[in-house]
Amino acid sequence: MDFEFKERYGIGDLLQIMKILRSENGCPWDKVQTHESIRTDLIEEAYEVCEGIDANSPEMLREELGDLLMQVVFHSQIETEQGNFDFDDVCNDICQKLVYRHPHVFGTVKADTEDEVLKNWDELKKKSKHQETSTETLESVPKTLPALLRGEKICKRAARAGLPIDSAEDCVSRIKQGLDALKCGNYEQNIAQNQQILGNILLSFCNLDRILKIDGEKALTYSTNRFIMGFRTIENEIVRNGGSTDKLSDEELKGLADKVFSGL
Repeated sequence: MDFEFKERYGIGDLLQIMKILRSENGCPWDKVQTHESIRTDLIEEAYEVCEGIDANSPEMLREELGDLLMQVVFHSQIETEQGNFDFDDVCNDICQKLVYRHPHVFGTVKADTEDEVLKNWDELKKKSKHQETSTETLESVPKTLPALLRGEKICKRAARAGLPIDSAEDCVSRIKQGLDALKCGNYEQNIAQNQQILGNILLSFCNLDRILKIDGEKALTYSTNRFIMGFRTIENEIVRNGGSTDKLSDEELKGLADKVFSGL
């Protein structure tokens, strides 16, 4: 094995390590992987990077960024073996894209505000991807994104294309209308109808996130975490008093739920 052990490695070493792992005499696991088999790993690593950001931990972020970079190198190596492209092609493409979509930095286009930058970016993206309509820009948002994130991105693109619902009051009104519709139906278990109503409510929340400049994924994540902490606090109190949640009556469980939700 032609490999030099070092105290400090660089990107060239990472590329060589991956090549070795995928070689005939490499790792039995690594060398049989495909894009499909490690697809979920890529998603998980991206989420772990987000966790490092949320934890405000440089050490964790550094480690998780390395794991995510390894996934990029892994997929690139698979394509190199198939003769389609290599890691340098990936780097070249993103460099060319960044230069092309920042004419206000690398060219003569003027863009002094964030909104002007985003407007220019969208126009250049439409041009490079041969998108002729605003609908095509909405359809290009990956369907594999988490539903909340996808909804927010689509609302943002629709707004830049002239989405008429552009006030918090209108969004809240639509949300109330949806809740009233559920109430009028007496909250019956009409799954298809309720799914449509709740879907419309959630999409209105996505648009409200955009208007209020709130990251919905982050907001929901933080509230979920607070819910868990609140639940743990109350459950620990029950255990200290000699009880357990599985032995509580329906009324006591409702009281527990009210305490947890009231603390959010």
